[in-house]
Amino acid sequence: MTTTHHPTSTAVEDIGYGRQFEGWYDRLFPWNESAAVTATRLSELHPEPAAGTVEFGVGTGRIAVPLARALGGAPVTGIDSSPEMLAALRAAGDDEEPAPVEAVLADIRTYTSQRTAGLVYCVCATLSMLLTPEDQRQAVARAARLLVPGGRFVVETHNKPAVIASHEGRSRTSYFLPYPEPGTGLQTHSTLLPENDLWHCAHVWFDSDGTSRVGTELSRLTTPDEVDAYARAAGLVPQSRNADWLGTPYTEDAPMFVSTYVKPEAADTTTGPGGVPA
Repeated sequence: MTTTHHPTSTAVEDIGYGRQFEGWYDRLFPWNESAAVTATRLSELHPEPAAGTVEFGVGTGRIAVPLARALGGAPVTGIDSSPEMLAALRAAGDDEEPAPVEAVLADIRTYTSQRTAGLVYCVCATLSMLLTPEDQRQAVARAARLLVPGGRFVVETHNKPAVIASHEGRSRTSYFLPYPEPGTGLQTHSTLLPENDLWHCAHVWFDSDGTSRVGTELSRLTTPDEVDAYARAAGLVPQSRNADWLGTPYTEDAPMFVSTYVKPEAADTTTGPGGVPA
């Protein structure tokens, strides 16, 4: 049964993302084959499902729900600061098959739990929603504290060099992405704020009935090396880096990157070239 837990130790700062995208988030990020591929890869990366799993920024559960089912009922906890997103997660199940994820209203920068996890993951650019290096560092440190020795932390987020290159030297650009359903698509107006490494996107969703909706996102762009530094500061060892969930080798022109880190079994965190364990 999916439950909602309200932490009492810290306040939850809701940036309003869920209110903006309530009712149409799953149109932009559908529960499709791409989500299934992500969940499958995360299940393969999980070193110890029985130790538990935590998603930072669970949203509507498009990754956490199929992952929980792939793990055969092992405990999965989804953290989000949006009540609207968590309500959608609860609604993802039904009486015969409830969504197999514990929904927790919390801030990923301050979340604590007495339970540990074998896998903590933060995907779909959730880390980029934190707008300062310190906030991002805090979230990675929280993930590291939750992990059992030998546990993994997995991050998928925007790739700063690729986003900057897509602007072709301009501070503003726009693009349109048609969706498979006839008459639907997403128009994005993109602005770079390089002095703070910030990226502002205003999205206009066109629906097949002729209506449209508007939502905005503000992200802080990072490089893989920057996230590696957060992880090392938290005591994690960089393990791998790819351009996607299919294992495509990372390049600077990849729109996203997927990095995995491991919590050492012992105190030795010696690494070789590129941050790979020696």
